[in-house]
Amino acid sequence: MNLKIQLVNTKKEYKNILEIRKKVFVEEQNVPIEIEIEHENESFHVICSLDESAVATGRWRKTKHGIKLERFAVLKEYRNLGLGSKIVDFILTQVSLDDTIYLHAQEAVVNFYEKLGFKVFGEQFVEAGINHSKMIYER
Repeated sequence: MNLKIQLVNTKKEYKNILEIRKKVFVEEQNVPIEIEIEHENESFHVICSLDESAVATGRWRKTKHGIKLERFAVLKEYRNLGLGSKIVDFILTQVSLDDTIYLHAQEAVVNFYEKLGFKVFGEQFVEAGINHSKMIYER
């Protein structure tokens, strides 16, 4: 099993991560495409390939609140292999740990992010019809 995690460098890689996000967010979770595809040009995109096939993605961008991690998506058949945590670890090596690092976690994955060092702050809220919690990375 050959695993590779890197920044998106080509149009083909970008197209691949959009397909992953479409399958996970739009098709599986019924998130409207116009909500899912936003802030693209100001984001740093990550692609995760397994044996040369794009199977997962994530991204980050600078906001007025710090560095926001978002759009983590793993194709259904590749879940529970630890790819999500490897992408988070990769991103944490790419960003300044001096900034506040945060994300909006879907309710179903709050425990996943807690294991990676994130802590819930504030009340739950709804984004794209899904319950979320704001989580901040604590080093």
